[in-house]
Amino acid sequence: MPDLHLLWLRLSSGYTSDRALQEKRWQELEQLYNSPGRHYHTLQHLRHLFQLTFEQLASIAQPRAFQFAIFYHDAVYDPTRQDNEVQSAALARTRLPELGVPAAEVAHVSQLILATREHLPQSLPDANLLLDFDLAILGAPGEQYQKYSQQIREEYRMFPDVAYRQGRRKVLQHFLSREHLYHTPIMRGQLEQQARQNLKQEMRLLEG
Repeated sequence: MPDLHLLWLRLSSGYTSDRALQEKRWQELEQLYNSPGRHYHTLQHLRHLFQLTFEQLASIAQPRAFQFAIFYHDAVYDPTRQDNEVQSAALARTRLPELGVPAAEVAHVSQLILATREHLPQSLPDANLLLDFDLAILGAPGEQYQKYSQQIREEYRMFPDVAYRQGRRKVLQHFLSREHLYHTPIMRGQLEQQARQNLKQEMRLLEG
């Protein structure tokens, strides 16, 4: 799995030589992703996205902006709120200029993050690939998917079972009703079938 700290230093060093600032911004991200209550939306989730990124690097038009978007896309995460992506994008728009990232690139990073709000098809370059990477866990082998679903339940542990099951079924049904779970042909070919099996199995467990 990728070393996120080293990746951050390599990425941010393309814009600033201020090592202290680089470390400060990394420590902030590390603290956010290690926040109490997180079980799935952690640094491990980022490692998985970066692993997919490096496998598909040739398909990414703006790889540096793409990587910044990964680092910040779940920086703010509170299961009880509906504006996590908006707040995460806002944090990126605040922090990246400090590192010397140009305004146009910052705006692109923000747009990529905001695209993860609803996971709908995008015309923005690289956005569909980021969305597919973010949902790659849905197409994981059954045992890995089960661990993911348990981690999500832990993140929503403030809700009683009845309320959680109702909300989770709504989310799963939303995905199952879509013509395609994945927007890019490569991810669709690799993961679509397994993802639908996983979602249907979880749905049966929730209804049982």
